[in-house]
Amino acid sequence: MTDYLDICIATQQLTVYEGGDSVQCYPVSTARKGAGELMGSECTPTGWHKIRAKIGDGQPLNSVFVGRRATGEIYSAALGKQQPQRDWILTRILWLGGLEPGKNRYGKVDTTWRYIYIHGCPDQLMNGSPGSHGCIRMKNADVLELFNRIKVGVKVYIHE
Repeated sequence: MTDYLDICIATQQLTVYEGGDSVQCYPVSTARKGAGELMGSECTPTGWHKIRAKIGDGQPLNSVFVGRRATGEIYSAALGKQQPQRDWILTRILWLGGLEPGKNRYGKVDTTWRYIYIHGCPDQLMNGSPGSHGCIRMKNADVLELFNRIKVGVKVYIHE
């Protein structure tokens, strides 16, 4: 059973902890603009969070989501070329909720209402550097594996 997830902005890694031990690491891509909690900042919020919702169970790999709903599209390089400016949310969504009032919960710093997720993205965007608009991006196979491994309520610690 997963104890918590650790997301390190400096190393662009998500680590799964079970029984107090690191059991799996995944590459991630956090915000291009760095760490920060303010609504509209396009930064990745830090501190303690929890998985408040898991979205996309049963959808195919590379399914496209808009507004947390599957569109019926399947991402491909051709679709990406047709819409190069689109911020692709693919495969699964793990919606985060802040646990620290005044830091990442309530008001203008609320992670939930900033719609911050751990989600899949076009795999070619996973190049080891920050590139998101605030969310935590993962390769599609990795986010699917993580989605299937954890439960709603698992804690997530995000730090620089």
